[in-house]
Amino acid sequence: MPSKTYRPRSPSTLPRVTGVLAVGAALSLGLAACGSDPTPASDADGVSVVTTTTQLGNIVDEIVACGGGVNTTILPIGADPHDFSPSSADVATMVQANVVISNGLGLEAGLTDALASAAEDGAEVVAIAALVDPIPFGEENHSDEDHSDEDHADEDHADEEHSDEEHGHSDGLDPHFWFDMTRMAQAAVIIGDTLAATGDSAYADCGQQVSAEILTAQTELEQILSVVPESRRVLVTDHDAMEYFAAAYDFTVAGSVIPAGTTLAEPSSADLQALVEVMKSAGVTAIFANAAQPAALADAVAAEVGADVVVVSLFIESLGEPGSEAGTYTTMMLTNAERIADALRN
Repeated sequence: MPSKTYRPRSPSTLPRVTGVLAVGAALSLGLAACGSDPTPASDADGVSVVTTTTQLGNIVDEIVACGGGVNTTILPIGADPHDFSPSSADVATMVQANVVISNGLGLEAGLTDALASAAEDGAEVVAIAALVDPIPFGEENHSDEDHSDEDHADEDHADEEHSDEEHGHSDGLDPHFWFDMTRMAQAAVIIGDTLAATGDSAYADCGQQVSAEILTAQTELEQILSVVPESRRVLVTDHDAMEYFAAAYDFTVAGSVIPAGTTLAEPSSADLQALVEVMKSAGVTAIFANAAQPAALADAVAAEVGADVVVVSLFIESLGEPGSEAGTYTTMMLTNAERIADALRN
């Protein structure tokens, strides 16, 4: 069975929370940690879901906790989705599921065959990134208002300046949508509606509830970032992963240590020297690197630019350990915002 092309119940996107509101530090969103034990669909009390990434897995965990059933997240904490290969047990778990939620747009390249097998065996396979108005690589100034859901139904997203081979992702589109909390809130609604279609309408309400919690957390994130002056809202990252963040929260991406959307690419010496020159010219003093990956290249670039450049670890491709400061999707985003603000506020 082919993957389902899904549209949210409302054709309009969720409203963007733009006000910077004071949200108490004790805000408790109750988003459960990822990674439940594999359970065959026949043994689950309710729908059986398999999710690929830890960020989406956390959202699905919360929706399933609300509506019933079980979710299994395939990628472990700290895994890089770009080069993860599933075990035979992972594949079996996916094949047994009622619904499989993936990120899509080539993020989980090693899961392509397993996702196809799950679809062929009757699972509902939904790739979320393609359903939340994805942007081409290099489009950090992309405007949501310029690209409605209706426009994207027939629009060619090919990015002529950033080929599929260069970025390693489908159609030249950026799969890292979770760095825009509005899009992740929309994803929660999509997931809730998808699970509701299995026969229990309560999942749709659960998706709406989780979506609202994400948007509430977004107001706190915006408040955290408000201390960064406009002149300092410039990001240099270890690979092209934060353009959604830049577009949503008024930053600019000046460059990346690995000038590609996957951690598997290798920069040339010319690429690294060009980034050094860009950072010197723009006065950039921080490189934001993936906490789960070695930072040797970022450290080398920082040393070349100057002693005042720091390398700051962010949770980019995975959540942190359960119970940690990045153990849920919302706490991951707030922790990242705090680290960005601390590095750039002065």
